[in-house]
Amino acid sequence: MTSTTDIVAKLWSLCHVLRDDGVTYNEYVTELTYLLFLKMLEETGRENRLPDAYRWETLAKKEGVDQLDYYKRLLLDLGKPAITDELVRAIFTDAQTRLRKPTNLKALTSSIDQLDWFSAREEGLGNLYEGLLEKNASDKKSGAGQYFTPRPLIDCIVRLMKPQPGETVQDPAAGTAGFLVAADRYIKDRTDELYKLPEAQVFFQRHNAFVGAELVPDTHRLCMMNLLLHGIEGGVENIDTLSPDGEALSKANLILTNPPFGTKKGGGRPTRSDFSVTADTSNKQLAFVEHIVRALKPGGRAAIVVPDNVLFEDNTGRRLRTWLMDLCNLHTILRLPTGIFYAQGVKTNVLFFQRCTSDRGNTKAVWVYDMRANMPAFGKTRPLTVADFADFETSYGDDPNGVAERKDQGEEGRWREFTREAITARNDNLDITWLRDTEAEAEETLTEPEDIAAAIIGHLKAALEEIEALSEEIEPDSVEEAATVAEAAE
Repeated sequence: MTSTTDIVAKLWSLCHVLRDDGVTYNEYVTELTYLLFLKMLEETGRENRLPDAYRWETLAKKEGVDQLDYYKRLLLDLGKPAITDELVRAIFTDAQTRLRKPTNLKALTSSIDQLDWFSAREEGLGNLYEGLLEKNASDKKSGAGQYFTPRPLIDCIVRLMKPQPGETVQDPAAGTAGFLVAADRYIKDRTDELYKLPEAQVFFQRHNAFVGAELVPDTHRLCMMNLLLHGIEGGVENIDTLSPDGEALSKANLILTNPPFGTKKGGGRPTRSDFSVTADTSNKQLAFVEHIVRALKPGGRAAIVVPDNVLFEDNTGRRLRTWLMDLCNLHTILRLPTGIFYAQGVKTNVLFFQRCTSDRGNTKAVWVYDMRANMPAFGKTRPLTVADFADFETSYGDDPNGVAERKDQGEEGRWREFTREAITARNDNLDITWLRDTEAEAEETLTEPEDIAAAIIGHLKAALEEIEALSEEIEPDSVEEAATVAEAAE
């Protein structure tokens, strides 16, 4: 076990202390983040970002009720407008602890102080924090998986899309910043940790290269903490991308994202003035696709994780796909296996496309890689790995925009080409399959209770999404019309 893995395990064990104080699973990492932020600033010599009165050493030395009261005051004050450091303020805005027992806070500060911080610094504090996020996401009880895209998938996408120094990279649904951190790592690995770049470009990479949005306040905290520990100063706003705030996001050379699934709460529509194709839908996935196309610079490229319904939904869904294939070169679709996200039955894909300069007929053909049919059931006993993507990456080729030489593997293979004419004949339905789907058989091999429960929940959620989509198709404009529909059904 590596030092980082060992420290992550010890940090996760502190959740027993939190649980004993009434802290719920989905609050674990948020609660630990406040304390880890203070400790990591001490470890990295950056406590000058904090007011002198609120430092880790002062907190750790206090005892009993005095320590708990000091901690509560610290959380309150660090989130006030008077704090000039924007990142510190973003992490602590509206922060509050769920801890009620002074003995539990003392147990946490003492345990954090005793961790092997020398090894953690050597291996990278960002790696430690990401390990904690991944541990939280893999725990089904936390529900955090909905904000965490599997790292092997992120790394595969980043390797294929090849982010470059000087490019603006955007994630409009940033979650805990997995895509942005991976893109930053890819660039640093090829520039000797940015030392090969001119000073002005180094500043750009640290302060302006990575932008995005995250709607959920607590997830935004985790996002900002993750960025900080990887040497990225902010860039992700706590806003709703599908609101007018999203229009202000910087245009991007590259967009990497896994937007939230489902519909906007209360059936609300996007309120963006620049939306036309998806202005009348509450389907968030469709609206995010429109945002991405509009947010790309000419020649810019994108990779976006979407559920199956984006590929086949009629009406708004079909209009969006037609519009997308006209404005962009939608060159690749990766059909992902089930079980790689927090809900076993959720079926997802990755769309790879490039924004073109003309606005008609830019997609000539779409290549589809089926990584779903005849695949094992992924879950706790069979986690997703980098090796699982090796054949797809080879088939995709070295060019991020999909223009490398490719070879159709035929009806028995996983890699096929479909012309734009063939897709038109399918009414622009991109839910293309040709291999026998053994998903049900694969799920029969699941043995872990958590994986079995997740599969059931996933299928139920998929069914609910289909019902939501159907209700949106009907969408009576009034109570009277709804009654008419009901009478007609009788």
